[in-house]
Amino acid sequence: MNGAESPHDDVVVVGGGLAGCEAAYQLAQRGLRVRLVEMKPHKRTPAQTSDRMAELVCSNSLRGAALSNAVGLLKEELRRVGSLALRCADETAVPAGGALAVDRERFAEAMTRAIEAHPRIAVERREVTEIPEGRPVILATGPLTSDALAASLAAAVGAEHLAYYDAIAPIVSADSIDWSRVWKQSRYGKGGALRGERAAPPEGAAPPERAASPEDAAERRDDAEAGDEAYVNCPFDEAQYKAFVRALVASEKVEARDFEDVRYFEGCLPCEVMAARGEQTLSFGPMKPVGLTDPRTGRRPYAVLQLRPEDEAATAYNLVGFQTRMKYAEQLRVFRMVPGLEEAEFLRMGSVHRNTFVNAPALLGPAMELRALPGVHLAGQIAGVEGYVESAAAGFVCALLLAQQLRNEPLRPPPPTTALGGILTHLGRTQPSYQPSNITWAHIAPLDPASGRLRKRARYEAMAERALRDLDAWWAAG
Repeated sequence: MNGAESPHDDVVVVGGGLAGCEAAYQLAQRGLRVRLVEMKPHKRTPAQTSDRMAELVCSNSLRGAALSNAVGLLKEELRRVGSLALRCADETAVPAGGALAVDRERFAEAMTRAIEAHPRIAVERREVTEIPEGRPVILATGPLTSDALAASLAAAVGAEHLAYYDAIAPIVSADSIDWSRVWKQSRYGKGGALRGERAAPPEGAAPPERAASPEDAAERRDDAEAGDEAYVNCPFDEAQYKAFVRALVASEKVEARDFEDVRYFEGCLPCEVMAARGEQTLSFGPMKPVGLTDPRTGRRPYAVLQLRPEDEAATAYNLVGFQTRMKYAEQLRVFRMVPGLEEAEFLRMGSVHRNTFVNAPALLGPAMELRALPGVHLAGQIAGVEGYVESAAAGFVCALLLAQQLRNEPLRPPPPTTALGGILTHLGRTQPSYQPSNITWAHIAPLDPASGRLRKRARYEAMAERALRDLDAWWAAG
């Protein structure tokens, strides 16, 4: 039955992740009948542990919430246009400083209930191993698209798929943390560093390899505005930090198979890869101590590893920014060098997984449709977006444009001044080597030069204000 469709379906959506669920829901809300094909529970990818839809397999964070952050703007836009993913995320949110994080089990349950209860969505549980013959179809199979389906897609478009690895951070039990050695404080929270302050190098440190990006700065401001105690801080002195870095570099890693070409996404590097780039790289990345004061000493520590709650009751914490491809035994040895985690119980070990995506600028048309295969649309990470919110946004936009096509209406994509429009900008922007990307301000049309020269924060706020104004006008006219 692989690839077969019922003549009573208007659209087939393959994949029950964030992009697939969002696309199916939006199509159904527009009166179309949808068959959503999901391979769980018959088969799971190596990163999945649940049979629910929209399972969050990496972090439980949907990242920054402030409108001065591009992903914060994208979330607000999705709320305004009726996104299922954002509705469920808001309903299942857990404390996370200036970010939106969710209880991943409750989030997946809410998404699954909404899809299964919709009268115009039929869910079919089976694996799809080749591109379905019927049209239209949306492929939203995510970063772990099966080898068989990826091969079918590659044969159809004549394009080579690119592969790299995303790494998953470990999770520890809250009651196994030595709370006498750690403290709660959000970076740049109340009593922390001034907004926009850059991390000063620890004494004797080399300068960072690269300057902080605009997204990094926006995340710092989010934490400053939150001012809560959503994060747990594990402090390192200089000797502890350097010993930890040496252990990361020397640890045994899971090796790639012979036929796999490892290409890491810079926004989700394994911690041991960062450590190997230089002794101080981590101290300017996920272990930067700026904006934090150890209440036991009254001073900023040399470095800090932060923990973020996994669920609403804070019974478990993940190691923020510590995605890893170390072998499990090595993870236990190395991560128990972290102050406060000496006796930690690991509820989930870190792991690595493949991400497959196409060269979207070369292959996709304006409706996210394969030029070489009319009627086949791509949504989510297989098209080259990166991140939970971006995947849901890509599913939303793909469904919206497909619905317009099926009604024989002119395509009305989101304005390029919006973050939703920025998703399409990224997918259509020709690059020497196309790479997945989170939403950034660079994907959104710049302000009119007549607006004058604004400082970075003011410019982002002005772009966000314009985006929401343009979005509301566009949505009202639809």
